[in-house]
Amino acid sequence: MKFLQKIILPLLIALVIFVIYNFYFAGKSDLGSFNDFDPNNNAVKDIRVKLLNERGVNMQGGEIVFYVVDRNGKVMMVSGALQLPKDFDKAETIILKGHLTQGGFHAHAVEVD
Repeated sequence: MKFLQKIILPLLIALVIFVIYNFYFAGKSDLGSFNDFDPNNNAVKDIRVKLLNERGVNMQGGEIVFYVVDRNGKVMMVSGALQLPKDFDKAETIILKGHLTQGGFHAHAVEVD
């Protein structure tokens, strides 16, 4: 019985550490969702998305335009007067900083993940 009491506390501590790690730290590499954004709110937020390299990068009206997809499979046009980071064309996932508009996602900054 004493042995059982001595092993319960370390097992509970290990379980708490495991749960905290899985829910807080391990979920950081997941793709985000555009459903979390409000198109009527101009607050700049971060989102991790997959870059659609096959659609290419274009210039329209002085802004860079490219396409991304979120975790729900929603394809979104991204535009903004910004500079693309080094190795952008080789990246699979990127982090966008910006806000959702009626016509797509307006990016203020782009980071390669």
